[in-house]
Amino acid sequence: MSCESNSKNATPPTPGIAPGVELIDPAEVARRHTMDPRVTALLPEFDAPFFQAGLAGYSDAAMRIIARRHGCPMCVTEALLDRTLLGGGKGFAKADLGEIADNVPGGSEDQPLSGQIMGSDPDEMAAAAVKMVEQAQRHANDYRRLAREGVDAAPAHARGVRTPTDDVPRFATIDVNLACPVKKIKAKARGGHWLREPDGAIDILRAVREALPTDVLATLKIRRGSDDSPEAERNFFRIFDAAYELGYAWATVHGRTVEQKYVGPSRWTFLRDLCASRPDRPVFGSGDIWSASDIFPMIAYTGVSAVSVARGCIGNPWVFRQARDMIAGRVPAPPTIDEQRDVLMQHFQLSVAVNGERSAGLLMRKFGIRFSAHHPNSEDVRRRFIACSTTDEWRAVLEDHYAPSAPAESRVPA
Repeated sequence: MSCESNSKNATPPTPGIAPGVELIDPAEVARRHTMDPRVTALLPEFDAPFFQAGLAGYSDAAMRIIARRHGCPMCVTEALLDRTLLGGGKGFAKADLGEIADNVPGGSEDQPLSGQIMGSDPDEMAAAAVKMVEQAQRHANDYRRLAREGVDAAPAHARGVRTPTDDVPRFATIDVNLACPVKKIKAKARGGHWLREPDGAIDILRAVREALPTDVLATLKIRRGSDDSPEAERNFFRIFDAAYELGYAWATVHGRTVEQKYVGPSRWTFLRDLCASRPDRPVFGSGDIWSASDIFPMIAYTGVSAVSVARGCIGNPWVFRQARDMIAGRVPAPPTIDEQRDVLMQHFQLSVAVNGERSAGLLMRKFGIRFSAHHPNSEDVRRRFIACSTTDEWRAVLEDHYAPSAPAESRVPA
């Protein structure tokens, strides 16, 4: 699955299609920015106009907590298949449901959190959404029964079951993914393929919204179309408008089509025209955000209420700190060697707590490669991280390349 992942076929960092955006001063936009009150009224903790997207194979609790420690106000889980969630398999554990408080010190940091789901059947999507919100309080068979019989078959009191304790992280929103360009399963649509079948997409949106307790927000991730055809655009607007009519709080719109996957630039022009035509609806933007200085031009150019930071934040949690610096009128600073060392160690320790040392050693190689881009000897560091599989080996790289005595000239542009 390649939902917002670092695909080998993905386009390298390039600007989105936005004629005239070069005339926008990011620093000036940042200094004058105020949050959309429609967003903060729904989620007061969402106090800055950016968030970490769900990234397949990356955005576990460890990555999310590191992002939050650097100023990220909200995070999204990777897209989780409804059938995997209902089956109680590995996919459910990857959502970090109910386990983060036990395995990660300071698990309450991981809030607010949006749980993203994707699937092919309205009843299964609805049951998976209930299971995520309840954090699997019922027996697994109960959720499978809800998927077979419909969530309406559940007793009224059961439908409102919520997390009983405040120390267990809960989802602030359930995000329906109609964007991921994954393959179909046995000719059944899922993710972005629903953009070719708007009636089915709307059925899913309705089922999920009706299944959730009223105090849990429902949100949407969607691409601008299945392709560039007029029919695809009409389908997009049918689904987009229906989501708000059904009570969805906001939609995050990716500026690429499903057919594009992650190849070629996103169209900020589409986001601009969408926001202009629907000024009464909060819209979040996604696509070609590679640095803090990209966030504010997207806001100014398109009119979106917030910006999704996806591939641009892998190995770069400082993007969130830099964005907050810009809002405060400060010049965003690149990470020092000391700051890099501290984050690398924190991230590895959190990953060990979440995933166990063996799994963390394998997973963190990918992060090490991306973190190494900030180091003046990036290629040497990258090769060392690739060979890491234990905490001791990780520490050895930090001792050899991130020593506290590193000279001032080791500061490099982010």
